[in-house]
Amino acid sequence: MKKEVKDTIVVELGQKLKEYSHFYLVDVTGMNAGATSKLRRECFKNEIKMVVVKNTLLHKAFEASDVDYEPLYGCLKGNTAVLFCNTANVPAKMLKGYVKESIPALKAAYAEESIYVGADKLEELAALKSKDEVIADIVALLQSPAKNVVSALQSGAHTIHGVLKTLGERPE
Repeated sequence: MKKEVKDTIVVELGQKLKEYSHFYLVDVTGMNAGATSKLRRECFKNEIKMVVVKNTLLHKAFEASDVDYEPLYGCLKGNTAVLFCNTANVPAKMLKGYVKESIPALKAAYAEESIYVGADKLEELAALKSKDEVIADIVALLQSPAKNVVSALQSGAHTIHGVLKTLGERPE
């Protein structure tokens, strides 16, 4: 591969690191063409951009970045695919389906501005909540007291109405 081509790939990887807020490093050693195609289709369905890269080029892209990715350097061995996404837990949930096969295996991840190293972090990553999920939880928590007050007022109104109706119907 010519130096110009390598430089272009490093620049493209740097742009993807800026464009996507989360990425996973996955070991794809031992995957045949059919399994790789299946993984790519699954990634496409889940809005994940999968790129198989040379470790040295990814290392250079990490070094050129503003973020300190040094803890990830040790994971750049073997065949590596990078799964870029904008929702932190989607790739982890997808990879959980491959746990039995152990291919592809999680090497490391950069999610929610934190670095996770090792396949044992998959459960932790899958449990992360996306921004939309956190906002939905907050809205539900904020709505809960208001709903309780409204329902208490409505049930009280029925009670008062019933008492007044009974008093009105009572003979004098």
